[in-house]
Amino acid sequence: MRWRGVHHVEFSVLDYDKSVEFYDRMFGWLGYTSFWTLDIGYHSTYYMARFPIPHSYIGVQPATTGSKLDHEARAVGIHHIAIWGKNRKEIDAFHSEFLIPNDIHVTEPPTEYPVYAPGYYAVFFDDPINGIHWELAHTPRIPSLSAYRRFTRAMREEEQKHPEWDGSPMKQAFRRLPGRRS
Repeated sequence: MRWRGVHHVEFSVLDYDKSVEFYDRMFGWLGYTSFWTLDIGYHSTYYMARFPIPHSYIGVQPATTGSKLDHEARAVGIHHIAIWGKNRKEIDAFHSEFLIPNDIHVTEPPTEYPVYAPGYYAVFFDDPINGIHWELAHTPRIPSLSAYRRFTRAMREEEQKHPEWDGSPMKQAFRRLPGRRS
């Protein structure tokens, strides 16, 4: 069984130096560690939440073609990437101490999204150079009873919007995938 999820994600960026400067400030504020390829094979800079313990990481490398992304257009490609926030306080502080003072376009200010998961809390924003859409999100390991109640209420409201569903939203959401074929 897999337990780590995504190994790494790399973005091709329009202005590599300006992008690295932005991501250095953003990931530095969040306490990440950075390393780069030393131009061995290719040119890329990486950001990792936990180092040296193997963990997923995010990389940026110079683009050779393309233009600034517009996540609202929902074109083919990545819509947004969410990174883990430690807690609600960190998300609120990131919003007020990093995003706002640096005039970063916030598409959705910090708020709870009870329809996603009990206690789900996030802020959404855009990379000012490349238009990459980001989310800093926190889902508590053990949500409060009130968070479960808000989640349950949100799921009931969604169920009312979808009379075509046969059963609960959770039954509707989970899908069986084909297994390995020998």
